[in-house]
Amino acid sequence: MKHQVVIVGGGAAGIAVASSLLKRRRDLDIAIIEPKDQHYYQPGWTMVGGGVFDFDFTVRSEQSCIPKRAKWIRKTATAFEPENNAVIVDGGEQIGYDYLIAAPGLKLNFAAIPGLQETLGENGVTSNYQPGMATYTWKLVQGLDSGKAIFTQPPLPFKCPGAPQKAMYLAADYWRRKQRLDKIKVSFCTAAPAMFGVAAFVPALLDYVKAYGVDANFGSTLIAVDGRAKKATFREKGADGAEREVVREFDMLHVCPPQIAADVVRNSPLADAAGFIDVDQETLRHKKFANVFGLGDACNAPNSKTAAAARKQAPIVAENLLSVIGGGAPEFIYDGYASCPLTVARGKIVFAEFGFGGKLLPTFPAWLNENTKATWFGWMMKAEILPWVYWELMLAGHEWLAKPRKREAKAA
Repeated sequence: MKHQVVIVGGGAAGIAVASSLLKRRRDLDIAIIEPKDQHYYQPGWTMVGGGVFDFDFTVRSEQSCIPKRAKWIRKTATAFEPENNAVIVDGGEQIGYDYLIAAPGLKLNFAAIPGLQETLGENGVTSNYQPGMATYTWKLVQGLDSGKAIFTQPPLPFKCPGAPQKAMYLAADYWRRKQRLDKIKVSFCTAAPAMFGVAAFVPALLDYVKAYGVDANFGSTLIAVDGRAKKATFREKGADGAEREVVREFDMLHVCPPQIAADVVRNSPLADAAGFIDVDQETLRHKKFANVFGLGDACNAPNSKTAAAARKQAPIVAENLLSVIGGGAPEFIYDGYASCPLTVARGKIVFAEFGFGGKLLPTFPAWLNENTKATWFGWMMKAEILPWVYWELMLAGHEWLAKPRKREAKAA
């Protein structure tokens, strides 16, 4: 079996780039390798955990998302063989290609934290990252009248750098509305040295940390969970720089798991030293294999791993791949754009938009939305507009506010 273009991964990035390609060239022979029969709108899971969305709102059949002119290969990619222009799928079948687009996403590594997998979904331990578990998060939030609630954030990389704290803000906002917050100790334990990696957004976030009385612990990494005893162990650095272990009791524990590159990428010639697809950060073309592109969470471009990043990357990869097919060079560049709507309360969001190096890249003028502040406009984007943009525009190849930009010519 061989196709002109093979896309590995039928998530947000894979479907979006397939649709962007077919929008430009209807006659392309494209195959998408994806084993799952359900497609998830993962940015909505924080809202499910906060009681805003129903989980069913974030799920559609994979079949309904696959572009009609693309072939769906319902198998798991098990190996990349770029030297042979082939992908191996389960059962040992070889799928040949002229051009490859790799977008298999990340792997949730719950197993890296001893005791976590065994207690996940019970004993008050939850994770909005696990498909379907955000409903348990909301159950825990509603049921907690008093006690200790801990929200964790691992070292990068992981999907959506704001999601761990968004879960905390929505929970704390609910408890405040129910007049329980003074009876609940809320702790945020993050491996990072600050609330967010882009400094411009930190002051607005710290206002809510203070308002909710959150105990923020920086440089704190979850290393073990005892669900039955309701204890979580963290590795932290003291003032003297020495590492120590700190055990904290909890009634509710929301975990953002460590995340690593998918096995099929880590063990392949496409990977860099860290296991991610080794691409040029601007063109998203593989640094070694000229007929291979990567996008989404699986590639090593130094952007935040969000669906918004994939939305901007898809048309860039589409244009650059078509240029290569035509014998040219990639001319369109990615500026690292990512969007992270930081949900600080029901009805208020810091609509963070930024690119490589933390450069602010706001879509809307300040008079409409000041994106370093918590605004109602940001909430409307997250709660009402972005789900529609995802399902009806992004996955269908309609590139609203995502027009790719060519590299600027250098002055002579």
